[in-house]
Amino acid sequence: MGSPRWKRLCLLLLLGLTFSIILYGHYYATLDSSTGPRTASRLLQQEMVRVPPAEIFQGARNHGLTRESVVKSGNPTKESPKQENMNPTKKKSSLCPWSLKSKVKMDPTFGKQFDFDIPVLMWEQRFTPETWDRLKERNVPCGWRGLSYGVIASTVRLLNDSADSRLFAMTGSPDSCIRCAVVGNGGILNGSCQGKEIDAHDFVFRINGAVIKGFEEDVGTKTSFYGFTVNTMKNSLIAYAEYGFTRIPQGKDIRYIFIPSDIRDYLMIKSAVLGIPVPEGNDKGDKPQKYFGSEASVGKFKLLHPEFLHYLTERFLRSEILNTQFGHLYMPSTGALMLLTALHTCDQVSAYGFITENYKKFSDHYYEREKKPLVFYANHDMLLESELWKSLHRVGIMKLYQR
Repeated sequence: MGSPRWKRLCLLLLLGLTFSIILYGHYYATLDSSTGPRTASRLLQQEMVRVPPAEIFQGARNHGLTRESVVKSGNPTKESPKQENMNPTKKKSSLCPWSLKSKVKMDPTFGKQFDFDIPVLMWEQRFTPETWDRLKERNVPCGWRGLSYGVIASTVRLLNDSADSRLFAMTGSPDSCIRCAVVGNGGILNGSCQGKEIDAHDFVFRINGAVIKGFEEDVGTKTSFYGFTVNTMKNSLIAYAEYGFTRIPQGKDIRYIFIPSDIRDYLMIKSAVLGIPVPEGNDKGDKPQKYFGSEASVGKFKLLHPEFLHYLTERFLRSEILNTQFGHLYMPSTGALMLLTALHTCDQVSAYGFITENYKKFSDHYYEREKKPLVFYANHDMLLESELWKSLHRVGIMKLYQR
């Protein structure tokens, strides 16, 4: 009797031990599977928070520029949807809570007009066969119709650094907001005392005949970007030399924004990057160093994308002039293109020296000794631009200096 009972007791103890081991293993297996993802998620969140400031700032500065990439062999490729979704620019609004983008999104009209994913600058990776085929059908400045493929290709391929695809360098505080002042040359600035306010911005854009000496109190002294076409730059140096505009702004930190209105602009930027005289065309033999300085490196030059200029013209400044005999001459003014460039790349934009409703009260330019009326030419629609600035100011997307 004792022996069978002992055997049954041992069997029960063995079954109990086995069952305990099974439960113990199942418990820890479940614990590992349930806590593992949470731990990984927590680590991933920490990695996102600890992204180096330079990388965060790159996202803040890229401003949603659509990328078209080209492999080394020259065969065009497109970014996959996954890569596009990883665009760090999408985090921009969280880095600058009061960015003008938020105002744009809230406005029923401008919310449809603005496209912050449009490429602002042209550079090597955006020069694809598809881009050439599309833009060769459009006239300058919105395309390359009638222009030499060799000149366009050889120029754009010199802009082969990722820095050429954005206006702002990857420096500064990752959570800062980019405050920009765009300074036109309107007579409204004479006696304005806006110089200190202008210089307080992070970046200052100037255009064409930007006379500073003698007008520092009204227009400031800081220049971050100088925007122009070769034609407007040279005409300004001639027309405003008597007012002290004998050379365009120069300095280590100044960047030059070319508006490609003609083959001249492509030839000039190519020669400037290479440090050689212009080889052909209207400016043949001209030395870019006399305009941009002897130490001008490729990083100092930016080229607006013709696609961007087409978008600006169609969405914001499509003038009735296009339907007239002067339609082939029309393009938005240099000031308008610089202001709209800032509105697509900065977080806060203030415009000074631009046309306002009471423009007749002021001289054409702030540096003129005697009052000269604003003259309207067939190649620009200044009244259309005036209406645009007034509307953008009214809804709070930008600040327009008025008096």
